[in-house]
Amino acid sequence: MSDGAPYDDILSVLGRQLGEAAQTADPRSHRKLKGVTFEFENEARAVHNMAGNAGYSLASNWFTQLLAQLAVANSITKSQLCVFLFVAGGQVPGTGIAQYTQQEITDGLNKLAAKKKDGKQITRSTVNRAIKALCEYKWVEQAGNGKIRLNVTLWFQGNSTAQHEVLAEIASEHDHDPTAFPHDIGPEQPHQEEFDFGQATYTREKRTG
Repeated sequence: MSDGAPYDDILSVLGRQLGEAAQTADPRSHRKLKGVTFEFENEARAVHNMAGNAGYSLASNWFTQLLAQLAVANSITKSQLCVFLFVAGGQVPGTGIAQYTQQEITDGLNKLAAKKKDGKQITRSTVNRAIKALCEYKWVEQAGNGKIRLNVTLWFQGNSTAQHEVLAEIASEHDHDPTAFPHDIGPEQPHQEEFDFGQATYTREKRTG
């Protein structure tokens, strides 16, 4: 049996029904529909294979490298880094919002530590200080009781259309102030990025914003 055999009967039925529909559409016409062609695709699209059931997010490559640099240089505290990563991973898809209270963040971060003997845990007051610092960095902002908004130019769970909608909403809430959240964060200077495609090298200018 060929790979297309299971579809033969279906295509025959569809072809016959289309022919009958063409006849009944105009009782005065005796013309039959001919030469109908159907195409089908056997190969399904490849999908990401990600651990867990929480999906995945997109992050700025520049920002993920910056996080590593800040950690090595001790320019960001361990608690600030942990709080940010926990919040970033808990976004409601397409919104840039993480629905966490400070106590929920504290409990979430301590989940594994609580299972280990003498495991070091974070306190709620430390989480509070970390969130205040992250707001000063413009990595997050408070979005109401039990809600934290991520800077969606750094880390976002959703497609580009959803991201632009969120950015428009944020801009409206901040009176379109170019210095307000989530702006004024990014590479300090525009620079040239090189992309090597075989023997040819192309450059494009990368700007802040």
